[in-house]
This record gives sequence, structure tokens and C-alpha cells, in this order.
Amino acid sequence: MSHKTRLPTEKKPQGDYIELHRKRHGYRHDHFRRKRKKEAREVHKRSAIAQKALGIKGKMFAKKRYAEKALLKKTLLMHEESTSRRKVDDDVQDGAVPAYLLDRENTTRAKVLSNTIKQKRKEKAGKWEVPLPKVRPVAEDEMFKVIRSGKRKTKQWKRMVTKATCVGPGFTRKPPKYERFIRPSGLTKLMSPTLN
Repeated sequence: MSHKTRLPTEKKPQGDYIELHRKRHGYRHDHFRRKRKKEAREVHKRSAIAQKALGIKGKMFAKKRYAEKALLKKTLLMHEESTSRRKVDDDVQDGAVPAYLLDRENTTRAKVLSNTIKQKRKEKAGKWEVPLPKVRPVAEDEMFKVIRSGKRKTKQWKRMVTKATCVGPGFTRKPPKYERFIRPSGLTKLMSPTLN
């Protein structure tokens, strides 16, 4: 009785038993429904992971998803491009205009229209405007200068006002030690020069 000896290099695939069973007996009666539902839940699962993942894991997951989405977007665009019809140019020179358009201007109509609408709006708004110069917002670092205090000059909570300021008639200064905004007396005016 001779036995066939199998060489150690010959290996049978181990994962084929599922495929074999399906070929012989088919799928479970609810297989496709379960598969569909599982796929539908997968989106929510991925979303939950994306929200909960912390640190480097979260960063890596986000990077992976970003790459997937970018790839998907590219493929969709490619498909869109292939399906959309485009007119074939029969070697038309740049700047060539058909005879029936020769008397027209070259500017695009939509752009001209939008520009005229904008212009009209500006004119309409300008009717009720008082000719005052435009007021520019002043930046904080331009308005205030940081004052360092304390023995080692480490405290930086005080600010000195560098522009002219207006104060009301009942204005009294706090003691300089506790004054957060220091208004130099030379730049402090009692009343505002603007009219009410």
C-alpha cells in the first residue's frame, strides 16, 4: 500500500471552505438583507470612530478618510467629464468670430450685466450718504501699549492708551496701581468734539 507523501512546499489553501459551501448549498435566506443592513450601519460606525478617536489615532484616521474622499471626488469628476458632451473645435483660430457676431462687443454679457447692477447699487447707496471720510478701525496694538509692572516686570495686564480719548464730566481716575487702562492726562479730553 503506497501512500502519497505531500511535500512541505505544497500547501492547500485553507480559506476555501466557505466558498465551497456556498457553491454547494447557496447563501442563507437572509444573507443579502443582512449584508445591506451591515453596510448601512458601517457609515455610522465610521463616523462614531472619527468623532471619538483621540491623538495620533484620530489624526491618522482623519488623514485616511481625507485621502479616500479626495480619490472618490476625483473618480466622480472623471466619470462626469466622460459623460458630459463637449463641442468639438474644428481648428478654430484664437480670436476668430463668426460673421453674425462681428458687430458685437467682445465682453461677456453676464459680466457686463453684473457690473452694471453693482454700479447701480453703489449709486443708489451713494444718494443717501453724507460725504464723511471713511472711518478705519484701529488695531488694538496701535491703540494700546503694554505696560510691564512688578519687581521683575513680569506682569502685563496694564495698558497705556496711545490715542486721544474722551471722558465724561464725572470721570475720576483710579489709583495708578490698580488702573488697567492708563489714560495720559495730555491725551484725555473732557468732551467729545462730535455733534450729537
